[in-house]
Amino acid sequence: MTNFSWLLDGSIIALYIVATLTAGLMVRKYIKGVDDYLLAGRKVDIYLGIASLAATEFGIVTCMANAELGYKYGFAGTTPGIALFLVMFLIGQTGFCIKPLRDKGVTTIPEFFEDKFGKKVRWASGVVIVLGGLLNMGVFLRMGGDFLTTIFGLPDGYLEAMMTIILAIVALYTILGGMLSVLVTDYMQFVVMSIGLLIATFLVLFNFEWSSITGQLAESYGAAAFNPFIGDTYGLDRIVLDVLLALASILTWQTTITRVLAAKDTATGQRIYRATSPFFLIRFMIPAFLGIGAFYYFTNFGGAPDREIMALPNFLAIVLPTGILGLLIAGMLAADMSTNSSYMLAWSSVIYNDIMEPIHKKQWSDKRSIRVNRMLVALIGIFLLLYGLWYPLKGDLWVYLQVTGTIYLSSMCTILIAACYWDKANNWGAIGAIIVGCVIPISYLILQQVPSTQQWAEQIGPYKSAISAYILTGVAMIIGSKLKPNPLKINQT
Repeated sequence: MTNFSWLLDGSIIALYIVATLTAGLMVRKYIKGVDDYLLAGRKVDIYLGIASLAATEFGIVTCMANAELGYKYGFAGTTPGIALFLVMFLIGQTGFCIKPLRDKGVTTIPEFFEDKFGKKVRWASGVVIVLGGLLNMGVFLRMGGDFLTTIFGLPDGYLEAMMTIILAIVALYTILGGMLSVLVTDYMQFVVMSIGLLIATFLVLFNFEWSSITGQLAESYGAAAFNPFIGDTYGLDRIVLDVLLALASILTWQTTITRVLAAKDTATGQRIYRATSPFFLIRFMIPAFLGIGAFYYFTNFGGAPDREIMALPNFLAIVLPTGILGLLIAGMLAADMSTNSSYMLAWSSVIYNDIMEPIHKKQWSDKRSIRVNRMLVALIGIFLLLYGLWYPLKGDLWVYLQVTGTIYLSSMCTILIAACYWDKANNWGAIGAIIVGCVIPISYLILQQVPSTQQWAEQIGPYKSAISAYILTGVAMIIGSKLKPNPLKINQT
């Protein structure tokens, strides 16, 4: 059952999509070079940076994943958001790692590594970033399609068509307008998304009293619903992973760090981080609360979906009235478009700037470089569509995002910190960190999918697996750097 009206809600969504496409396509005439396409000419100010970063990191997938955490763990499910907020504010305040990055004027993180570790480490870092990034993003279209088909009340057979439509809309203005289109549409999406989510939150509070919602949590989950350190419902290992992931993603997640690299100067980049940090908490708090509202509703009135990840769209389709539902979906679709476009552009920039650097050696004309980047965005879109149709998601959506992100976050965070602050770090240590950080999470994902090893994967668990990746990449960096012979000592003997 859904309150969605194709006449009213559908018109609101269609109007917004047309406005977004128009705005995104209008700025393509301002693209003069590859820096304009990938980094908006490095002219992003504090206000646009805040809106863009907040919108980019809040898509349908993020909302569904965070709502699932609220549905399953109550307010304890906001722990990742608290960790992200604190880490982002501290990094913005101190400039830890991001100041050297922006001062260097690089386009991507692997480019920063070249001076200290050489071209091979830069290339390998690019490969790992793209591998982890694409696997992480691989479920975005499927989740977005699931969300919209549920809201629209369409049968499952429309999922593929919905995924294709989402991809086509996003790819069109991203391919043509690059980062300029992303920034302009991000600003629009930030406003629409904020209005829609706030209205939805107030309506849930109005329809279901706060005391009733919290009382249901206490009855079902006990004190663990309010404190992640109590009991083993959420778990200490998961809290540790949340903190490690927060540090690594704020420092090295390409779509996040791009806003610092695109800022007009280093001080502006740090201010963007400090000012955006509360939104990284809010992007967990609001969806988690909506997930808690869904838990209350389905516990008391029945009709809970088979998969917990689908609790949010089913809940919203029932409790939100026509018109408000259309506004919210416009905001959610806006957020999803923003996320997908930024991610596609981020991975294409790494492929072009780092993996393909031995081919073009920065000698190609701007026209040719832009054309190649547009082709890369299109190819990434095709991959995401095919992967989303093929890959069967196991367990929590947020856990999948954590594990796939670890493929590159664990090693890139270690290498970045070493590059900035450890004089003795070298390419042996960097390569060791890349190999270890990549092998552990990929091995877990494979074990999880193979029937004969699924039980073993369950015993290990995603949290311990990912934590070990972060720890062992640091060990590999230290051991590898220590093992490499010192050229000065060799010459002296």
